[in-house]
Amino acid sequence: MPFLRLLLLTALGLLATLVQAAGFSTMEVPADAQGPWLRGAVWTPCGTPDGEIKLGQSVIPGVQDCPVAGAQLPLIVLSHGYGGSFLGHHDTAEALANAGFVVAAINHSSDNYHIRSGPNDRITALATRTTDIKRLIDYMLQQWPARTALAADKIGFFGFSRGGYTGLVLAGARPDFERLPPLPGSPCASAPESPACGQMRQSFRELLAAPLAHDARIKAAVIADPLSMVFDAEGLKSVAIPIQLWASAYGGDGVTPESVAAVRRNLPAAPEWHVAENGAHFGFLAPCSPAQLESIPEICNDGPGFDRVAFHAAFNAEVRAFFRQHLLLTAKP
Repeated sequence: MPFLRLLLLTALGLLATLVQAAGFSTMEVPADAQGPWLRGAVWTPCGTPDGEIKLGQSVIPGVQDCPVAGAQLPLIVLSHGYGGSFLGHHDTAEALANAGFVVAAINHSSDNYHIRSGPNDRITALATRTTDIKRLIDYMLQQWPARTALAADKIGFFGFSRGGYTGLVLAGARPDFERLPPLPGSPCASAPESPACGQMRQSFRELLAAPLAHDARIKAAVIADPLSMVFDAEGLKSVAIPIQLWASAYGGDGVTPESVAAVRRNLPAAPEWHVAENGAHFGFLAPCSPAQLESIPEICNDGPGFDRVAFHAAFNAEVRAFFRQHLLLTAKP
């Protein structure tokens, strides 16, 4: 790592210690004409020493409902992957809150750990994700109880897997869903010429024909192992915000290193590029608790040569440095 970058990351680590903990509170985005209610959480800068909060199988450091410390705080909105939850990247949220950012995450309305349905729903849920995040930003700026502490012109995005797809679309990308391969279990996988497959494709075209939501309020984005085969150079040409792009060495869950590298090549401005050496797709999720290691080993266990805890310490420092550079150091006065 170049000396100046190492110095910057070290300095940012020292700055993070000035805020002693991450405040944590759950929240709900109310239902409206754009969609159903959304369950989520907010991490905030907090001036109280860390405690422990138990949430299901997760135990996270933080202070429940701590008063927000600071003013004109940048906001980061977070989008999880397929079948995930707002807690999937809690350690990254905590690291950002400790550094002076407010982080908000939701369970996506048509795609979360409660909703893991058939192949039809897995595709059609791609149409609702960007609207979910747009509604989350609206809520944080207009209805969140501590909204006066936020800087409306300093909004960033963090997304993993399908959340990475979500961030690229919000930033202006146009996906081509015809590029998606047939999902296992769908009529198009077993009988691509069948009437059932034709009907499925037509229903997808109709559902996804409407323009997906973009959001110009987002000024910078961290994208980790995105579902990206739906994007080509033409579809990515309108992405103009700074991007920090991460790829795992081995991929997984439909994401390949090659598909993420194609995003790197096709973005109009070169992203800040990182590879999780020896890591697979789920290595971007927060390190698992003992209960999670036992109940979901397929997500929690990593391959030889990859230490998820050590990786996340470096990963979170890079994410924090990127958002500091693009939301604070370059922000307009």
